[in-house]
Amino acid sequence: MRLCMQHLRSIVLVLLLIGRSTPASAQDSVAGTERSSTTPSLFQKDEVDIAAEKAIAYLLSQQKDSGAIFDRSHDTTMTSLAIMAMASVGIQPADPGPEGQAMNRALSFVLQDDRQDDKGYFGRKDGSRMYGHGIITLMLTEMLGMSASDDQDKLIHDRCQKAIDLILSAQRERKSTDSQGGWRYEPNSRDADLSVSVWQLMALRSAKNDGLQVPASAIHDAVNYLKRSYSSPLDRDGLPTDKAGGFCYEPGRRHATYTMTAAGLLAMQVCGEYESPLVVGAADWLLLHPPKWNERFCMYGTYYYAQGMYQRGGEHAETAAQLVQEMLLEKQTADGSWHAENGEERNAGNVYATSMAVLSLSVKYHYLPIYQK
Repeated sequence: MRLCMQHLRSIVLVLLLIGRSTPASAQDSVAGTERSSTTPSLFQKDEVDIAAEKAIAYLLSQQKDSGAIFDRSHDTTMTSLAIMAMASVGIQPADPGPEGQAMNRALSFVLQDDRQDDKGYFGRKDGSRMYGHGIITLMLTEMLGMSASDDQDKLIHDRCQKAIDLILSAQRERKSTDSQGGWRYEPNSRDADLSVSVWQLMALRSAKNDGLQVPASAIHDAVNYLKRSYSSPLDRDGLPTDKAGGFCYEPGRRHATYTMTAAGLLAMQVCGEYESPLVVGAADWLLLHPPKWNERFCMYGTYYYAQGMYQRGGEHAETAAQLVQEMLLEKQTADGSWHAENGEERNAGNVYATSMAVLSLSVKYHYLPIYQK
């Protein structure tokens, strides 16, 4: 799949170059038709394309001499989110232009020896804990095979396997029945929550796609943790008693939230549970609870919402794409960035908010392997 994606990107880039460099008269001649001045070009940029370009330009403006891309704290994690945002719109570290060069520098920063400790943990150096560890690991697993050189690719592979091993070790910590299969803030945590767990699960799923050593039982146990976090009680056959339900921050809470329902929806589908009644119920629940700009953790939840509803397809995908575009395009600032509304996300900075916005809008491109159906 990754090799096919590289070929696809190359084809798209060639077509874009042709569309940008060929005079309109020559294009009409090739087509054998007289193009009306009111007929849009096949390669004409829409609002999302323009917004994404402005956002990437903003992210690159925040790059430090070290290669890191951040504006507040958690430099390794924020750099990783920025790399994923760039990759989601088709930029690769091997690209010869300024975007590719900047991405390569950012990736080299994340791969520095001091970013990961001897146990494979990324979350200690920048203080991002297991949240950051999952994000960084997911980014690296997605970039495996897309780096600028064979040496860099081997380094990514080695860093990834150590990081995955730590995730697996953290999952095996002795936990209560409700928390088994999940993760929390530290590698040795003995409890779990859905927010931290989804990042680890996504990293495991991506790593397994890469051919890294990930036992199927680890993903199975994580999916069971997700199921225990569903808001509706399940009957003896594992079916929810409520038709539309969502996911909760922790098992047993029975209070679904927008962010956790969106996260659970995407994670279940990434793990192959496309027709699970929990997926059907969560997608329907999200139709009834659309994104709101002042929602707590709106940027975070909308990233999951956009990708999860795209996976669901049909009415869910169409509705989500329209709502996400309407909300985010209106809120982008003149410099290409986004500022989160609520205090918790606002404190994370504009690199965070901008990266999450790009990842939300990037469903139209389908470049990152983990988000492909």
